[in-house]
Amino acid sequence: MTDTLITAGRVITGPNGTSITDGAVLVRGDRIAAVGPRKELEQLAHHGLRTVSFPDGTVLPGLIDAHTHLIFDASADPVAAVQASSDEELLEGMAERAEQLVLSGVTTVRDLGDRNGLAIRLRDSIASGALPGPRILSAATPLTSPGGHCNFFGGEVEGEQAIRDMVRRNARLGADVIKVMGTGGGMTKGGPAIWQNQFTEAELRVVVEEARRLELPVAVHAHGTDGIAAAVAAGVDTIEHCTWMTEGGEFDLRNDLLAEIKAQGIYVCTATSPNWRAFAERVGHDRAEYLFSSMRWMADGGVPMIAGTDAGVTRAVFDKFVNSLEFYQYLGIPNAKILDMATTDAAQALRSTDTGRLAKGLRADVLAVDGNPLGDITALRDIRLVIAGGKTVRQ
Repeated sequence: MTDTLITAGRVITGPNGTSITDGAVLVRGDRIAAVGPRKELEQLAHHGLRTVSFPDGTVLPGLIDAHTHLIFDASADPVAAVQASSDEELLEGMAERAEQLVLSGVTTVRDLGDRNGLAIRLRDSIASGALPGPRILSAATPLTSPGGHCNFFGGEVEGEQAIRDMVRRNARLGADVIKVMGTGGGMTKGGPAIWQNQFTEAELRVVVEEARRLELPVAVHAHGTDGIAAAVAAGVDTIEHCTWMTEGGEFDLRNDLLAEIKAQGIYVCTATSPNWRAFAERVGHDRAEYLFSSMRWMADGGVPMIAGTDAGVTRAVFDKFVNSLEFYQYLGIPNAKILDMATTDAAQALRSTDTGRLAKGLRADVLAVDGNPLGDITALRDIRLVIAGGKTVRQ
């Protein structure tokens, strides 16, 4: 790998929008060698040093999508597409979608469920340099109840021993995180309702206990308020979706649970589809406002939130991360905080603290864009450079 000096009118080092005007980043191998004022870093330049300059642009950490499903193709029926495909066919599509992600500025993704360890195979191919793509943090096979949400991945478990065995199996495969379907979901025909619990608090405690023994974090899919309560009581690391639903499609927003989520430092990933605007138009403004109200309540309440897209499910494409970031702007979250949700905070939540900021010694995940995303989040669409793990994948 060639050393690269990247200069820009603004370098956002993070967090909280911390920036260097007329700054620079020096990349050496797969690490950041230095960050600082352009004039200071130019003194470190040597003959033959590759230099790229964006005087009217911004350099910032590579983005992190904390909730994806690379196995799904974002079609009208992604489950049927998976069930009709061989592992090798799926892996080919997953590689294409991983490339879409990294070309759009996403340098780390958390993949929250597939079959047969396919995301782990893809992760290792990308890490070896055989394929372009972001760093992948894989959950392997998500745990679900018999007949439960995403049971077609093969993760059905019942009883303490089966739960422990599945957690251990995922760990042996090389999983980076354990995923549990705490409630039902909309994609599984004939399964529990989206608000309905699939595991008891005691069962989720078993998952957490076994994962902690293996030094793995736990992410729980939970739409229903009762499922959220069980996840919080079990001490999980992240709650996915967290929509606070009850039977009948209403919401039960519990301030005591909100306070406990904050006290425990549990991160919430709403996994908002890039297609959220079209959804709002389809259901109507008033209904959309109501459906989004729990998200705004969490944001206003200061819940630790990280950004994710649920990419792969119906209409949730892999190259429109900025669309999902605009949802958080719609909730009233300031741009600097939104950037943290997609960089620094996400790295902390995912235990990937060697990325998410621009600082000496960290992994060289670097994004350059035209304009200033602190002032206009849509500047993240105007990509000029992407470096993932020290490899230039777009320029």
